[in-house]
Amino acid sequence: MVSLLSPVRRAFRPARRRFCYATRERRILPSFLIIGAQRAGTTSLFRYLHAHPDVAGPSGGDAAVWWVKETHFFDEKFEKGVDWYRSFFPLASTRERRRRRGHDLQAGEATPYYMFHPAVPARVAAILPDVRLIALLRDPVERAYSHYQMMSRTGREKLGFEEALAAEPERLEGIEELILEGGSDRLPGGGRPHHHHRHRAYFSRGLYAEQLERWLLHFAREQLLVLKTEDLNANPAETYARTLEFLGLREWKLKDFPEYNKKPYSTLDPETRARLEQRYAEPNARLEELLGERFAWSSPSEVPR
Repeated sequence: MVSLLSPVRRAFRPARRRFCYATRERRILPSFLIIGAQRAGTTSLFRYLHAHPDVAGPSGGDAAVWWVKETHFFDEKFEKGVDWYRSFFPLASTRERRRRRGHDLQAGEATPYYMFHPAVPARVAAILPDVRLIALLRDPVERAYSHYQMMSRTGREKLGFEEALAAEPERLEGIEELILEGGSDRLPGGGRPHHHHRHRAYFSRGLYAEQLERWLLHFAREQLLVLKTEDLNANPAETYARTLEFLGLREWKLKDFPEYNKKPYSTLDPETRARLEQRYAEPNARLEELLGERFAWSSPSEVPR
């Protein structure tokens, strides 16, 4: 990908990172995390939140520094330590100055792998026990197919969609146990444990109930806001306002709500869709019981004959 940064800004980044790391102990930690799900609108929601004047993302919110929404600290970079993580967020003195003026400053990030990674909830609870958590849930069939399309488009998946679904159990076999045990960075075949788990868990990442149950073992239900991707797309202003209220942020109006990372791709085969809906029927029922609400995509269709 060609960098959109000017040469001056590219040269500025290493110096800025050195400064941020040198002042890491004087920086705040995030007060909210968007934990997932992948391909469910996390980039869009985070961009909307980052447009709020009282929100800073990774890099400390400095407008002169290019930032991304994901740090991957709690999943793949946890060994770097909390001070490394803290170095990406604003100085405590910056927040104090804003508070003296009657405003606030909250830091947050969005790493969609957090929701699915089995070790992350306990890690977050140990470091950010009072954090607010946001989970975006999309129709798991649509999510799986969008996930596959992204992997195929970027060259990380060579199989067809149905072949990839069939290969998933073997690809993921034993990986969660290895991750939880803090096993080797490399599998016997040479690959990283995270590779299949993070990039090729098309069906498994749509099993939302078991993922959220893992989080609710460590956090009170009041700390978790569950949003529907379909609501974010259909009523973005209302969903945005609900999110601001959950985070305790003042009301803020945005001019528009563009959808980020939206790519066109072919329509899913109806028979494949119906089979996936059948497979997700029980997990979706479990999700509804867990959260006490209905999801429009929870009733499976008939498999076409």
